[in-house]
Amino acid sequence: MTPSPTTVRISDDALALACGADGVAAAFAAAGCTVERVSSWGMHWLEPLVEIDGLGFGPATPADVTAILDGTSSKAVGRIADHPFIAGQQRLTFARAGRTRPTSLGDYIATGGWAGLTRARAMTAAEVLTEVTASGLRGRGGAGFPAGIKWQTVANAPGTRKYVVCNADEGDSGTFADRMLMEGDPFQLIEGMVIAAHAVGAGQGYIYVRSEYPHAIAKLNAAIALAAEHIAPFKIEVRVGAGAYVCGEETSLLNSIEGKRGEVRAKPPLPALEGLFGCPTVVNNVLTLAAIPHILSEGGAALYASLGVDRSKGTMPIQLAGNIKHGGLYETAFGITLDDLVNRIGGGTASGRPVKAVQVGGPLGAYIPPAQFHLPFDYEAYTVADALIGHGGVTVFDDSADMGAMARFAFTFCAAESCGKCTPCRIGSTRGVELIDRIRSGGKGAPDAVESLPQMHNARKAGRSRADDLQLLEDLAETMKFGSLCALGGFTPYPVMSALKHWPEDFGE
Repeated sequence: MTPSPTTVRISDDALALACGADGVAAAFAAAGCTVERVSSWGMHWLEPLVEIDGLGFGPATPADVTAILDGTSSKAVGRIADHPFIAGQQRLTFARAGRTRPTSLGDYIATGGWAGLTRARAMTAAEVLTEVTASGLRGRGGAGFPAGIKWQTVANAPGTRKYVVCNADEGDSGTFADRMLMEGDPFQLIEGMVIAAHAVGAGQGYIYVRSEYPHAIAKLNAAIALAAEHIAPFKIEVRVGAGAYVCGEETSLLNSIEGKRGEVRAKPPLPALEGLFGCPTVVNNVLTLAAIPHILSEGGAALYASLGVDRSKGTMPIQLAGNIKHGGLYETAFGITLDDLVNRIGGGTASGRPVKAVQVGGPLGAYIPPAQFHLPFDYEAYTVADALIGHGGVTVFDDSADMGAMARFAFTFCAAESCGKCTPCRIGSTRGVELIDRIRSGGKGAPDAVESLPQMHNARKAGRSRADDLQLLEDLAETMKFGSLCALGGFTPYPVMSALKHWPEDFGE
C-alpha cells in the first residue's frame, strides 16, 4: 500500500514570501508532499516556517527539505502551538493565525467564522451597539477612541445613506498587524464590517489599502467575492491608496476615496456626522473591525471587557520590530510591560548590544529609555508619560543609535509627508530640521542645512545661544503639538522632545 503523502503547511504571508517561502514550498512539492499555504503564525524570525503534524522547522530553505522529512533537521522548533512565543499569548483577533488557509471559506466556518454575524443579525441594531460599547473596545488605529460611542453617533445621525470605511493604510514603521490580518484572515475583517453596517444602518463599505500591499489587496478582493452571500445586501469595495502617509488620517483618507487630493479636513464636522460624500460614516482601523466578530460571539463582549487594565480593555496585537532577536506579532491583554515585550519575549537586540531605546507608536511615537521599561501597555499610562501606543508597533534600537539623528528624522519625515494644509506642520517641520542641525553643530548649522535662509543667518548674526535654540525648539514643538490640524504635525514633537530629554549627549551637549 502506498503511504499517503506528507502534508506540509507553509505561510503565504508577504514576509514569508520575501524570505523565500515559495521556493521552500516548491521543494516540498517536488519531494512528493502535499503543500498547504496557510496564514502566518507571526514568528517572523523563523520564516519560512514549515509545519508538519504540528511540529515546526525554521527558518527553512529548499536545501533543508530532505533533513526535515527524514527527521534529522537541526531547525526543529518543537510543537508550534507550545512554543513560548505562541503559548504565552492571548489570541482573540489572531486566533486563526497559522491555522487556516486565508481564502478558504470552509476553514473559516470550521473555526467559528460568521458566528458573530449570525448572532448580530438576530439582534436589533441597538443591542449590537450596547454589546460593542460594553466590551470597552477602543480604536486600534492609534487614537484609542471608544468604538461603541463612534458607532452610536453614526447610528443616531440623520440620513438614509451611511458608510463603513476600514482604514487599512498601515504606514507606521515597524507595524504589520493590519497586513497580516488582511492576508491571513480576510473574512474576519469582512465579517466585522458587515456587523458594523448592521449596527449603524450602512449599505456600503470601503477598505482603503495602501498600494504597497498587493498581496493583501488580492486576498481581500478574492474573499469579498467568495463571501458575497454572507455580505449581502451590504456591499464592500477595496480602494487602493497611492502611498501618502497622511492618508492614514481619517479625513484625508475620505478625501482620497472621493477622488480628491489627500489632505486633512478641519473638524468639526466629524466624519461620524459628515464623512464620506457628506454622509455619516464609521471609520475604523483593521484591528478594530477584526475584533468585532469575537465580541459579538456568545459571551465575547464580557470576555473582552474582562481583559486588560483600567480603560484599556481587551487584547492588543503588538508588533515587535527593529533591532530585536525575536521579531513578530504578539497578541496579549493590555498591561504588559516593555521589559517583558523587549527582553523576555523579544529576546533583546538582534545585534546582541544593549537596548538604548524603544519607539512605540510608529515614526511619531516617543522614544522610551530602558529606565521606563516598567511602563504598562495602557493608553492612559502612556499619555501620562508623554508617549503613544498608536497602532501597537514596538521598534527597538541598540546603543549604537544616534538619537539626535532620529529626532532630526522625525522632522524630515513630517516635512516630506505633510499634506501642506496647515502652517505648523508644513513650515514647522522644515524649521525643526534646521534648528536641530544648528543645535547639534554648536550653532554653526550642518553641511546639509539650508544656510542661506534668513532665519539661520539672523541667528548667527545675533549670536543666539544653545539655550536660546533649545527654548526655541521647545516652543516650536508646543506650536506643532497644539496648532496642527491632525496627528502628523501634532505628534511629531513626541519623538523629538523625548530624544532630547533622555539622550541630550546625542545633541552635542
